[in-house]
Parts: sequence; structure tokens; C-alpha cells
Amino acid sequence: MKFKEIDAFRAVMRSGSMTAAAAALHTSQPNVSRLVGQLEASTGLTLFTRAAGRLAPTEEGLAFLREVDRAFVGLHALKDAARNIRQFGKGRLRIGTVPSLAMTVLPLVLQRFHADHPEVTVAMDTGSTQLVADWVDSRVCDLGLVSYLPPTAVTEARPVCDLAGCCVLPPGHRLAAKAVIDAADLAGESFISMAHGDGLRAAVDGAFAEDDRRVMHFETPHGATICRMVGLGLGVGIVNPLVARLYRHTGIEVRPFLPRVPFVSYLLLARNRPANRLVDRFNGLVEAVIAAESAGLSG
Repeated sequence: MKFKEIDAFRAVMRSGSMTAAAAALHTSQPNVSRLVGQLEASTGLTLFTRAAGRLAPTEEGLAFLREVDRAFVGLHALKDAARNIRQFGKGRLRIGTVPSLAMTVLPLVLQRFHADHPEVTVAMDTGSTQLVADWVDSRVCDLGLVSYLPPTAVTEARPVCDLAGCCVLPPGHRLAAKAVIDAADLAGESFISMAHGDGLRAAVDGAFAEDDRRVMHFETPHGATICRMVGLGLGVGIVNPLVARLYRHTGIEVRPFLPRVPFVSYLLLARNRPANRLVDRFNGLVEAVIAAESAGLSG
């Protein structure tokens, strides 16, 4: 199977005829016909039916086109990557992050970074903690920000934030009268939990290990979703205070929680990474912004 054969097949499928495909490829109609015939022979597929001089794609041909189109998407991505390298050189950053940090501190970091480096393009991808770690380890991303240390982490994992989880309550909840919420207070309460397998789930559950009488109605991987559900009166939860602050406008009540549940954020960097001043500059701003945001949580 050769690229020219696949290109000819795709052109015929797009144009609807050998003649139009030949014109699009700047070649002859017999050459296109020969290439398509070779592709059918090499794949063992019947890609077209031929009747009265007209071509019609078969079910096999349509199925094969879907796979070909997927491959061409990958080729176009490579072309885009080459163009970006030509255009930006090293002036480009790709960041992997979990949603909670993408919605809280990262926009502030990007604001400051762009003011200092307006010529630099920054792309941000969001995913689970493990997925972000994989992106960094394989160098799909230049750096990562995660909300707990993944089981298979990259060599460089730097803690940049350690905050105490807070309790979020629906508007007008009976526990809003308390200055501090403890684990025993949540006995019998509908509890919106982090998802199983999430490192933060284990940390939160550990606070209730001795006498867990929560009613486990819901679970979700995102602290933002917990806050939204709490605002709708579906239960209570323990979340990162940076995330909780985003949802105060919904009327939720936010209180300190005991025992302390650590919400630690980590900066991930690839093994043996080459020196990159843009990455170093961005890392410094991440730490500065998180420090400033954390200091502003009181009250």
C-alpha cells in the first residue's frame, strides 16, 4: 500500500470520478485508475463498483475512506506542527493541567505571562492528573499542573501549593451557623464525593475513616461540579478553597473543615528536559500567582 494509491483513492471519493480526481492531482485518468486498482489489489477490498462507465463506492470503500480521513487528520496535524515550528521556533508553550487549576489560577498566570511575552503562543490542554503526567512524560506538553501526585509521576514533581480543603454547604444549610465544620457534623448528610481512583478522594475519605456516616449519593471527578451541585441543594462536599471561591456567587456557604484535608498542587516537568527559559519563566509565575491567591483566601 503506497501513499500515492491512497491519495488517488481519496481524490476519487471526494470528486466522484476518475477524470475529476486526475485533474485535482495533476495527472492522467489512466494513472488514477491504475493506482486505485493497485490499492484494491494490495488491500483485498473492492472499493468501487463500475457499471456503464460510472463509479459508485462500495460499503468497503466508504469504511476505508473513514480510516483514510483519520490518517489524513494526523498528517495535517504534522503540517501544522511544522508550520508552528517555522513560525514560532521555541516561542511556544503547551501546558497540561487539571480542570480545577485551569479555571482558577492558570488564567491569572497567562495574563501576566502574556504581558511579558506577547509574542509567545500558549496552548492549554486539560485532563485527569494521570493523563497530564503522561503528556509531560512523553513531552506532548512542556509542563503540567496537577492536583495530586500521580502514581506514575515524572521525575520532577514540585509542590507549588498546599491548601486545606474546605466544606461547601447549600445556601441556608443548618451547618452554616458553625464557624468550622468537622467530620462528625456531616453524619447523615448527602455527600458529593470525588470519583473513585482520584487521589483526592482517598484524602477526603481518610478524614471520615473512624466513623463514616455520610450518605454517599453522588461522585464526580471535578471540584467545580461539586460546588455547582451543592449550590442546587444536592448535598455537601469537601473541595479546594480556590475552586470554592469561584462559586460563592451561587450562594453556597464555605467553611473551614477539620481534620485538615490537604489539597496539594504539583508542577510536573519531563525527565532530562532541555533548558527552556520560557518554561522557567512560566513556572516562576505559577508559583507567584498561587502564593498570592492562597494568601487571599482568608475570610
